[in-house]
Amino acid sequence: VQLVESGGGSVQAGGSLTLSCAASGFRFSDYAIGWFRQAPGKEREEVSCISNVDGATYYADSVTGRFTISSDNAENTVTLQMNNLKPEDTAVYYCAADRVVVRSFVPRGGYVPKQLCNEQSPERWGKGTLVTVSS
Repeated sequence: VQLVESGGGSVQAGGSLTLSCAASGFRFSDYAIGWFRQAPGKEREEVSCISNVDGATYYADSVTGRFTISSDNAENTVTLQMNNLKPEDTAVYYCAADRVVVRSFVPRGGYVPKQLCNEQSPERWGKGTLVTVSS
């Protein structure tokens, strides 16, 4: 199981970046995928999560209206489009995956990505990609 983030970089406030998480080694459509971030000296926090079962999404209040998460089950990739970036968005961004389909149990609805984001206990984590937003 592997998660590889890409797309991080430096941008000025108000700018945009697109992060990608490429997954391999597991049945992508059985999982929920999330983005989390950790700024220097701060605790890790949720950003956005998506269920690959039905596309249900969840966003942290701090990014709602600015970030968009999407998933491509054919390409095994989750993308985080980040617009109107602010200096407080500066952090290492991590992709994480958690299996939600177990045998005949196929969960659907918004609670699935919300649970992944809120609990922050996925099966797998990527190594992260740095996003720096300057004022």
